[in-house]
Amino acid sequence: MSSVDDSIRTLLLLMPRMVGRTKRLKVPAELAGMNLAPRHLSLFAYLLFDGPLGVNELAERLEVTPATVSLMVTELTRKGILTRAEDPTDRRRAIVSLADSHRPSIDAWLARGARAWRTALEPLTDAERELFVKTLRAYEEAI
Repeated sequence: MSSVDDSIRTLLLLMPRMVGRTKRLKVPAELAGMNLAPRHLSLFAYLLFDGPLGVNELAERLEVTPATVSLMVTELTRKGILTRAEDPTDRRRAIVSLADSHRPSIDAWLARGARAWRTALEPLTDAERELFVKTLRAYEEAI
């Protein structure tokens, strides 16, 4: 690519295709009809990759208020997708995790995207990956 304009043109064409393909990922049959949204996928990804987390930790990572996460957790706990347990060291703190019964389907659902990112990012150096992520964050903030 010879110019910023060429790169912008390419990305303006590429981004809608990427979003469209992501939206077409099928929700696992056992989770269909539960009105899951992209915000739920982010929550699931943190719990899948990082294990059980507190509501405040999830809020910080998702960049939303603890009240928002609490509402999401309550909704998903009622649906049996998440479990909420009392922290044995601090009874005021709830620990949130994926329900064992739904973990395999959530893992399979997120695995396709994770494999695609791995394919794209593995050939890059650490510095190139860092620049790529920094660039995506800058784009998100600017938009």
